[in-house]
Amino acid sequence: MNFKRMWAMFTARNHEFFRDKAAFGWNFAFPFLIIVGFGLIFGAKEHQQFKIGLFSGETKTLEAGTESTVPLAFQQGKYLQFINFPNQTEGEQKLQHHKIDLLLDSRSPEHRYWINDSSPNGYIAEQIFLASLMKTSEKAADKQLVKGVQIRYIDWLFPGILGMNMMFSALWGVGYVVVRYRKNGALKRLKATPLTPLEYLSAQMLSRIFLIMFTLIVVWIGSDMIFHFQVHGSYATLALIFFLGGLSLCSMGLVLAARGTSEEFTSGILNFISWPMMFLSEVWFSLEGSPAWIQAIAKLFPLTHLLTGARKIMNDGATLVDVRIECLVLVLTTLISLTIAARLFSWNE
Repeated sequence: MNFKRMWAMFTARNHEFFRDKAAFGWNFAFPFLIIVGFGLIFGAKEHQQFKIGLFSGETKTLEAGTESTVPLAFQQGKYLQFINFPNQTEGEQKLQHHKIDLLLDSRSPEHRYWINDSSPNGYIAEQIFLASLMKTSEKAADKQLVKGVQIRYIDWLFPGILGMNMMFSALWGVGYVVVRYRKNGALKRLKATPLTPLEYLSAQMLSRIFLIMFTLIVVWIGSDMIFHFQVHGSYATLALIFFLGGLSLCSMGLVLAARGTSEEFTSGILNFISWPMMFLSEVWFSLEGSPAWIQAIAKLFPLTHLLTGARKIMNDGATLVDVRIECLVLVLTTLISLTIAARLFSWNE
Protein backbone atom coordinates (compact mmCIF):
# COMPACT_ATOMS: atom_id res chain seq x y z
CA MET A 1 0.00 0.00 0.00
CA ASN A 2 1.39 3.39 -1.06
CA PHE A 3 0.40 6.13 1.39
CA LYS A 4 1.48 8.88 -0.99
CA ARG A 5 -1.11 7.80 -3.54
CA MET A 6 -3.71 7.47 -0.78
CA TRP A 7 -2.94 11.01 0.41
CA ALA A 8 -3.39 12.35 -3.12
CA MET A 9 -6.87 10.77 -3.36
CA PHE A 10 -7.72 11.87 0.19
CA THR A 11 -6.96 15.54 -0.51
CA ALA A 12 -8.64 15.46 -3.93
CA ARG A 13 -11.90 14.15 -2.43
CA ASN A 14 -11.80 16.76 0.34
CA HIS A 15 -11.26 19.60 -2.14
CA GLU A 16 -14.19 18.34 -4.20
CA PHE A 17 -16.48 18.27 -1.16
CA PHE A 18 -15.51 21.72 0.11
CA ARG A 19 -16.06 23.24 -3.33
CA ASP A 20 -19.67 22.01 -3.31
CA LYS A 21 -21.00 24.70 -0.97
CA ALA A 22 -24.60 23.41 -1.05
CA ALA A 23 -23.67 19.89 0.09
CA PHE A 24 -21.13 21.27 2.55
CA GLY A 25 -23.67 23.58 4.17
CA TRP A 26 -26.44 20.98 4.29
CA ASN A 27 -24.22 18.58 6.25
CA PHE A 28 -24.21 21.16 9.06
CA ALA A 29 -27.75 22.48 8.70
CA PHE A 30 -29.61 19.15 8.58
CA PRO A 31 -28.61 17.67 11.98
CA PHE A 32 -28.67 21.08 13.66
CA LEU A 33 -32.24 21.79 12.50
CA ILE A 34 -33.41 18.37 13.70
CA ILE A 35 -31.80 18.84 17.12
CA VAL A 36 -33.32 22.30 17.54
CA GLY A 37 -36.73 21.09 16.39
CA PHE A 38 -36.85 18.14 18.76
CA GLY A 39 -35.43 20.25 21.55
CA LEU A 40 -38.25 22.76 21.19
CA ILE A 41 -40.89 20.04 20.92
CA PHE A 42 -39.71 17.59 23.56
CA GLY A 43 -37.43 19.70 25.72
CA ALA A 44 -40.04 20.13 28.44
CA LYS A 45 -42.26 17.13 27.61
CA GLU A 46 -42.11 13.39 28.05
CA HIS A 47 -43.60 10.45 26.17
CA GLN A 48 -47.31 9.85 26.71
CA GLN A 49 -47.02 6.05 26.98
CA PHE A 50 -45.83 4.68 30.32
CA LYS A 51 -43.73 1.53 30.60
CA ILE A 52 -44.41 -0.64 33.63
CA GLY A 53 -41.87 -3.29 34.57
CA LEU A 54 -42.94 -6.56 36.21
CA PHE A 55 -40.80 -9.27 37.72
CA SER A 56 -41.80 -12.69 38.97
CA GLY A 57 -39.95 -15.96 39.26
CA GLU A 58 -42.97 -17.93 38.09
CA THR A 59 -44.97 -15.97 35.51
CA LYS A 60 -43.47 -14.95 32.17
CA THR A 61 -46.41 -12.97 30.84
CA LEU A 62 -49.11 -10.81 32.37
CA GLU A 63 -52.59 -11.92 31.40
CA ALA A 64 -56.01 -11.34 32.89
CA GLY A 65 -56.91 -14.22 35.16
CA THR A 66 -53.37 -15.22 36.13
CA GLU A 67 -52.38 -15.22 39.77
CA SER A 68 -51.12 -11.69 40.23
CA THR A 69 -51.56 -9.04 42.90
CA VAL A 70 -51.50 -6.29 40.27
CA PRO A 71 -55.00 -4.73 40.23
CA LEU A 72 -56.99 -5.70 37.16
CA ALA A 73 -57.96 -2.06 36.66
CA PHE A 74 -54.27 -1.20 36.39
CA GLN A 75 -53.59 -4.11 34.01
CA GLN A 76 -56.28 -2.81 31.67
CA GLY A 77 -55.24 0.85 31.96
CA LYS A 78 -54.84 2.94 28.83
CA TYR A 79 -51.39 4.11 27.70
CA LEU A 80 -49.68 1.48 29.86
CA GLN A 81 -47.18 -0.97 28.40
CA PHE A 82 -46.17 -3.92 30.60
CA ILE A 83 -42.66 -5.35 30.27
CA ASN A 84 -41.59 -8.51 32.08
CA PHE A 85 -38.13 -8.95 33.63
CA PRO A 86 -36.59 -12.17 34.93
CA ASN A 87 -35.53 -10.65 38.25
CA GLN A 88 -35.65 -7.55 40.40
CA THR A 89 -32.05 -6.54 39.70
CA GLU A 90 -32.55 -6.18 35.96
CA GLY A 91 -35.80 -4.30 36.51
CA GLU A 92 -34.15 -1.84 38.89
CA GLN A 93 -31.34 -1.25 36.39
CA LYS A 94 -33.84 -0.39 33.66
CA LEU A 95 -35.72 1.86 36.09
CA GLN A 96 -32.56 3.66 37.11
CA HIS A 97 -31.71 4.43 33.48
CA HIS A 98 -35.23 5.63 32.62
CA LYS A 99 -35.95 2.65 30.36
CA ILE A 100 -39.16 2.03 32.33
CA ASP A 101 -41.28 4.30 34.52
CA LEU A 102 -42.42 1.98 37.32
CA LEU A 103 -41.36 -1.45 38.59
CA LEU A 104 -43.85 -3.80 40.27
CA ASP A 105 -43.52 -7.07 42.14
CA SER A 106 -46.42 -8.88 40.50
CA ARG A 107 -46.66 -11.43 43.34
CA SER A 108 -46.29 -9.17 46.37
CA PRO A 109 -49.32 -9.07 48.72
CA GLU A 110 -48.08 -5.67 49.92
CA HIS A 111 -48.14 -4.36 46.33
CA ARG A 112 -44.45 -3.56 46.50
CA TYR A 113 -43.27 -1.22 43.77
CA TRP A 114 -40.15 0.77 42.90
CA ILE A 115 -39.92 4.26 41.47
CA ASN A 116 -37.13 6.53 40.28
CA ASP A 117 -37.69 9.74 42.22
CA SER A 118 -36.06 11.81 39.46
CA SER A 119 -38.46 10.60 36.76
CA PRO A 120 -41.53 12.75 35.94
CA ASN A 121 -43.11 9.83 34.11
CA GLY A 122 -42.54 7.64 37.15
CA TYR A 123 -44.51 10.01 39.33
CA ILE A 124 -47.51 9.93 36.95
CA ALA A 125 -47.35 6.13 36.61
CA GLU A 126 -47.25 5.86 40.41
CA GLN A 127 -50.40 7.96 40.76
CA ILE A 128 -52.21 5.78 38.21
CA PHE A 129 -51.17 2.67 40.14
CA LEU A 130 -52.26 4.05 43.50
CA ALA A 131 -55.58 5.18 42.03
CA SER A 132 -56.22 1.66 40.75
CA LEU A 133 -55.63 0.33 44.28
CA MET A 134 -58.18 2.77 45.69
CA LYS A 135 -60.78 1.55 43.21
CA THR A 136 -60.42 -2.02 44.48
CA SER A 137 -60.28 -0.96 48.16
CA GLU A 138 -56.84 -2.49 48.45
CA LYS A 139 -54.51 -1.54 51.27
CA ALA A 140 -51.71 0.93 50.68
CA ALA A 141 -48.79 -0.16 48.55
CA ASP A 142 -45.20 -0.55 49.75
CA LYS A 143 -43.19 2.14 47.99
CA GLN A 144 -39.47 1.74 47.30
CA LEU A 145 -37.15 4.35 45.79
CA VAL A 146 -34.45 3.88 43.19
CA LYS A 147 -32.28 6.93 42.72
CA GLY A 148 -30.96 7.81 39.30
CA VAL A 149 -29.51 10.67 37.33
CA GLN A 150 -32.16 12.73 35.56
CA ILE A 151 -31.75 12.25 31.81
CA ARG A 152 -33.67 14.63 29.57
CA TYR A 153 -35.19 13.29 26.38
CA ILE A 154 -32.98 15.64 24.33
CA ASP A 155 -29.89 14.19 26.08
CA TRP A 156 -30.99 10.70 25.06
CA LEU A 157 -31.96 11.77 21.54
CA PHE A 158 -28.84 13.81 20.72
CA PRO A 159 -26.46 10.87 20.05
CA GLY A 160 -29.14 9.31 17.86
CA ILE A 161 -29.40 12.37 15.63
CA LEU A 162 -25.62 12.60 15.31
CA GLY A 163 -25.43 8.89 14.48
CA MET A 164 -28.23 9.19 11.91
CA ASN A 165 -26.43 12.08 10.20
CA MET A 166 -23.21 10.06 10.17
CA MET A 167 -25.04 7.10 8.65
CA PHE A 168 -26.52 9.09 5.76
CA SER A 169 -23.26 10.97 5.17
CA ALA A 170 -21.23 7.75 5.15
CA LEU A 171 -23.52 5.61 2.99
CA TRP A 172 -24.46 8.27 0.46
CA GLY A 173 -21.17 10.17 0.54
CA VAL A 174 -19.20 7.02 -0.22
CA GLY A 175 -21.52 4.44 -1.81
CA TYR A 176 -23.47 6.74 -4.10
CA VAL A 177 -20.51 8.94 -5.06
CA VAL A 178 -18.23 6.06 -6.08
CA VAL A 179 -20.97 4.56 -8.27
CA ARG A 180 -21.41 7.97 -9.91
CA TYR A 181 -17.65 8.12 -10.56
CA ARG A 182 -17.80 4.70 -12.19
CA LYS A 183 -20.75 5.69 -14.36
CA ASN A 184 -19.15 8.89 -15.69
CA GLY A 185 -15.85 7.13 -16.40
CA ALA A 186 -13.70 8.75 -13.70
CA LEU A 187 -12.73 5.38 -12.22
CA LYS A 188 -11.76 4.00 -15.62
CA ARG A 189 -9.11 6.73 -15.90
CA LEU A 190 -7.78 5.89 -12.43
CA LYS A 191 -7.39 2.27 -13.52
CA ALA A 192 -4.50 3.35 -15.73
CA THR A 193 -2.60 4.64 -12.67
CA PRO A 194 -0.66 2.54 -10.10
CA LEU A 195 -3.51 3.14 -7.62
CA THR A 196 -4.86 -0.13 -6.16
CA PRO A 197 -8.50 -0.74 -5.15
CA LEU A 198 -7.55 -0.96 -1.46
CA GLU A 199 -5.69 2.36 -1.63
CA TYR A 200 -8.54 4.07 -3.42
CA LEU A 201 -11.24 2.74 -1.09
CA SER A 202 -9.17 3.51 2.01
CA ALA A 203 -8.65 7.08 0.82
CA GLN A 204 -12.38 7.48 0.19
CA MET A 205 -13.18 6.13 3.66
CA LEU A 206 -10.63 8.33 5.44
CA SER A 207 -11.75 11.42 3.54
CA ARG A 208 -15.36 10.83 4.49
CA ILE A 209 -14.60 10.12 8.18
CA PHE A 210 -12.55 13.33 8.31
CA LEU A 211 -15.53 15.30 7.01
CA ILE A 212 -17.95 13.44 9.30
CA MET A 213 -15.92 14.13 12.45
CA PHE A 214 -15.42 17.76 11.45
CA THR A 215 -19.18 18.16 10.96
CA LEU A 216 -19.93 16.36 14.23
CA ILE A 217 -17.67 18.67 16.25
CA VAL A 218 -19.16 21.83 14.75
CA VAL A 219 -22.75 20.62 15.24
CA TRP A 220 -21.96 19.49 18.80
CA ILE A 221 -20.51 22.86 19.80
CA GLY A 222 -23.39 24.80 18.24
CA SER A 223 -26.09 22.58 19.79
CA ASP A 224 -24.40 22.48 23.19
CA MET A 225 -24.47 26.26 23.38
CA ILE A 226 -28.29 26.04 23.24
CA PHE A 227 -29.16 22.88 25.19
CA HIS A 228 -26.11 22.32 27.46
CA PHE A 229 -25.89 18.56 27.01
CA GLN A 230 -24.77 16.40 29.92
CA VAL A 231 -21.73 14.18 29.34
CA HIS A 232 -20.92 12.03 32.36
CA GLY A 233 -18.06 10.17 30.70
CA SER A 234 -14.87 11.13 28.90
CA TYR A 235 -15.05 13.29 25.79
CA ALA A 236 -12.04 11.41 24.39
CA THR A 237 -13.83 8.06 24.74
CA LEU A 238 -16.96 9.56 23.21
CA ALA A 239 -14.97 10.88 20.24
CA LEU A 240 -13.38 7.44 19.81
CA ILE A 241 -16.72 5.61 19.68
CA PHE A 242 -18.04 8.09 17.11
CA PHE A 243 -14.84 7.75 15.07
CA LEU A 244 -15.02 3.94 15.05
CA GLY A 245 -18.73 4.11 14.25
CA GLY A 246 -18.06 6.44 11.35
CA LEU A 247 -15.41 4.11 9.94
CA SER A 248 -17.79 1.17 10.22
CA LEU A 249 -20.59 3.00 8.41
CA CYS A 250 -18.22 4.23 5.69
CA SER A 251 -16.94 0.70 5.13
CA MET A 252 -20.53 -0.47 4.59
CA GLY A 253 -20.88 2.20 1.93
CA LEU A 254 -17.73 0.91 0.25
CA VAL A 255 -19.22 -2.58 -0.08
CA LEU A 256 -22.22 -1.09 -1.87
CA ALA A 257 -19.90 0.96 -4.08
CA ALA A 258 -17.68 -1.97 -5.05
CA ARG A 259 -19.77 -2.81 -8.12
CA GLY A 260 -22.51 -1.30 -10.23
CA THR A 261 -23.03 1.69 -12.50
CA SER A 262 -26.72 2.38 -11.89
CA GLU A 263 -27.28 5.38 -9.62
CA GLU A 264 -30.99 4.54 -9.36
CA PHE A 265 -30.33 0.98 -8.19
CA THR A 266 -27.68 2.16 -5.73
CA SER A 267 -30.09 4.76 -4.36
CA GLY A 268 -32.69 2.04 -3.79
CA ILE A 269 -30.22 -0.22 -2.01
CA LEU A 270 -29.03 2.62 0.20
CA ASN A 271 -32.61 3.43 1.19
CA PHE A 272 -33.30 -0.26 1.80
CA ILE A 273 -30.40 -0.39 4.28
CA SER A 274 -30.46 3.07 5.86
CA TRP A 275 -34.14 3.37 6.80
CA PRO A 276 -34.46 0.05 8.68
CA MET A 277 -31.15 0.82 10.37
CA MET A 278 -32.44 4.21 11.47
CA PHE A 279 -35.66 2.82 12.96
CA LEU A 280 -34.16 -0.30 14.56
CA SER A 281 -31.00 1.28 16.01
CA GLU A 282 -32.90 3.36 18.60
CA VAL A 283 -32.27 6.69 16.91
CA TRP A 284 -35.70 8.07 17.89
CA PHE A 285 -37.05 5.67 20.50
CA SER A 286 -36.03 2.79 22.74
CA LEU A 287 -36.75 -0.80 21.67
CA GLU A 288 -37.34 -1.81 25.29
CA GLY A 289 -40.36 -4.09 25.36
CA SER A 290 -40.22 -4.94 21.64
CA PRO A 291 -40.06 -8.59 20.47
CA ALA A 292 -36.76 -10.37 20.97
CA TRP A 293 -36.32 -11.04 17.24
CA ILE A 294 -36.50 -7.31 16.49
CA GLN A 295 -33.84 -6.58 19.10
CA ALA A 296 -31.68 -9.36 17.62
CA ILE A 297 -31.93 -7.82 14.14
CA ALA A 298 -31.07 -4.40 15.55
CA LYS A 299 -27.78 -5.76 16.90
CA LEU A 300 -26.68 -6.61 13.35
CA PHE A 301 -26.39 -2.91 12.50
CA PRO A 302 -23.21 -0.98 13.40
CA LEU A 303 -25.33 2.09 14.14
CA THR A 304 -26.91 0.19 17.06
CA HIS A 305 -23.51 -0.44 18.67
CA LEU A 306 -22.41 3.13 17.98
CA LEU A 307 -25.45 4.62 19.73
CA THR A 308 -25.34 2.10 22.57
CA GLY A 309 -21.74 2.99 23.32
CA ALA A 310 -22.27 6.74 22.92
CA ARG A 311 -25.28 6.77 25.26
CA LYS A 312 -23.44 4.69 27.84
CA ILE A 313 -20.64 7.25 27.86
CA MET A 314 -22.86 10.35 27.79
CA ASN A 315 -25.65 9.28 30.13
CA ASP A 316 -24.02 6.66 32.37
CA GLY A 317 -20.40 7.81 32.55
CA ALA A 318 -19.09 4.56 31.01
CA THR A 319 -15.35 4.17 30.45
CA LEU A 320 -13.50 2.68 27.48
CA VAL A 321 -13.47 -0.68 29.24
CA ASP A 322 -17.25 -0.55 29.62
CA VAL A 323 -17.78 -0.04 25.87
CA ARG A 324 -15.05 -2.39 24.69
CA ILE A 325 -17.59 -4.80 23.16
CA GLU A 326 -19.15 -2.03 21.08
CA CYS A 327 -15.70 -0.83 19.97
CA LEU A 328 -14.64 -4.35 19.02
CA VAL A 329 -17.80 -4.91 16.95
CA LEU A 330 -17.27 -1.63 15.09
CA VAL A 331 -13.60 -2.40 14.36
CA LEU A 332 -14.40 -5.91 13.11
CA THR A 333 -17.22 -4.58 10.94
CA THR A 334 -14.84 -2.05 9.39
CA LEU A 335 -12.10 -4.60 8.63
CA ILE A 336 -14.50 -7.19 7.21
CA SER A 337 -16.39 -4.70 5.06
CA LEU A 338 -13.21 -3.05 3.74
CA THR A 339 -11.76 -6.44 2.83
CA ILE A 340 -14.94 -7.47 1.00
CA ALA A 341 -15.11 -4.15 -0.82
CA ALA A 342 -11.48 -4.41 -1.99
CA ARG A 343 -12.07 -7.96 -3.24
CA LEU A 344 -15.22 -7.10 -5.15
CA PHE A 345 -14.16 -3.68 -6.43
CA SER A 346 -14.21 -3.01 -10.15
CA TRP A 347 -13.03 0.14 -11.92
CA ASN A 348 -15.59 -0.04 -14.71
CA GLU A 349 -18.27 -2.69 -13.98
